[in-house]
Amino acid sequence: MPMTKHKVFAYITRGEQLLVFRHPYAPEAGIQVPAGTVEPDEALDVAVLREAFEETGLANLQLMGLLGEQVRVMADFGRDEIHHRHFYHLFCADETPITWRHVETNPSDGSGEHVFEFFWVSLPDGVPALIADHGKLLPVLRTRMGLAQ
Repeated sequence: MPMTKHKVFAYITRGEQLLVFRHPYAPEAGIQVPAGTVEPDEALDVAVLREAFEETGLANLQLMGLLGEQVRVMADFGRDEIHHRHFYHLFCADETPITWRHVETNPSDGSGEHVFEFFWVSLPDGVPALIADHGKLLPVLRTRMGLAQ
């Protein structure tokens, strides 16, 4: 029986832009949104803010709300796991560069440092294909933001 892991996903917006990233040294990892594993006894809203900060370096994010959930079997990525995903909308009021790199020093999988290259994309039509259903709740985000589908 596969183990279930609780995950949080952060749709970070600024105006009509969404923050996404790639792994510059592992392009096969695709384009993603910040996400990570919920720690034991950690509240989901606390977890999403923690993960967003750890992965992006952005400290002043505002929690706008839960967008929804997804249960996803990860066998297509060679993992005997089920991810119970919780998607959140976070707002970034801070000025940021158009692109930047940030190093996550303590990833939950224990694999060592990860270098992420972040960039903003336009909603609703400028979002590239996101790997592994990272874009699953984007229609809900667009509706909540009052953007056309």
